[in-house]
Amino acid sequence: MTITRRTIMLGAAAGALATPFIRVRPAMAAEFSYKLANNQPLDHPSNVRLAEAQKAILEATGGRFDLQIFPSNQLGADTDVLGQLRSGGVDFFQLSPVILSTLVPNASINGVGFAFPDYDTVWKAMDGELGAYARGQIEGAGLVVMEKIWDNGFRQITSSTKPIETPADLEGFKIRVPVSPLWTSLFTAFGSAPASINFAEVYTALQTGIVDGQENPLAILKVAKLWEVQKYCSMTNHMWDGFWLLGNRRAWGALPEDIQQAVADNFNDAAVKQRADIAQMNGTLRSELETNGFVFNDPDPKAFEDKLREAGFYGEWKNTYGDEAWAILESAVGRQLA
Repeated sequence: MTITRRTIMLGAAAGALATPFIRVRPAMAAEFSYKLANNQPLDHPSNVRLAEAQKAILEATGGRFDLQIFPSNQLGADTDVLGQLRSGGVDFFQLSPVILSTLVPNASINGVGFAFPDYDTVWKAMDGELGAYARGQIEGAGLVVMEKIWDNGFRQITSSTKPIETPADLEGFKIRVPVSPLWTSLFTAFGSAPASINFAEVYTALQTGIVDGQENPLAILKVAKLWEVQKYCSMTNHMWDGFWLLGNRRAWGALPEDIQQAVADNFNDAAVKQRADIAQMNGTLRSELETNGFVFNDPDPKAFEDKLREAGFYGEWKNTYGDEAWAILESAVGRQLA
């Protein structure tokens, strides 16, 4: 169920398991104490804005709703926490739609390789028909989803061995990808050797040479300090990714309507502010990461898109998502992909 100012849906809460990174304790015991998990480091803009939302919700509900936030995979890897969300062990979870596709296959449609040329196209699509379609798919799987998607960013490829200049540089390249069929399919089309590894294990996998590279937005490279285990960053912009803020249906339904409204309003407001934070960071991140030791290059994205088309990637995923979903995607990006 999509949570907007006009739409409040119903569903029983579950208890807490671990120590949050920050907890604003109400003056008296809260009537509702809920947990939110994500895989982002403490100083990522998502957690900065969530901490603000945490305080705002506590104030708006008169101390009745206490939100505990668990960053950095504290409660487990993404796929594990998704299971906890469904069972009620976690009440809210920020998750990439491409990883969510292990449960909701068509949720990953925003992650089709090289679909989005820029952020204007991203937000028009994700705040419009494409986002509404994805939320409908998520609702159909029995989860609550907030209206506004958070920004993860355009993804870039990093390597410890060489810059990625052309598709040929990806042949045989050992690259970490998140646990998702779409990511695996994309890099398999390039002739790479993708390894599905949860984010909590990425630094170690790069450090020990299990993989030679990985792909993530620049903000993640910064907060995870990946320059310590990688040398090259190739600005491929091969995929845009975000974070849906998901909720357990029973836990959500246990909340009175006024608390639901306060939670939804503040989560959606925080998402919009986080998008602006990422946009501001992107203006300086490249030079900052260069100072930390990354060597950047700017490959031609058209060569990579052409390689995907030649390998049948777009045709395969059009068949997987179905004609309706693919038509919505192509309408959102303003061109034919397959």
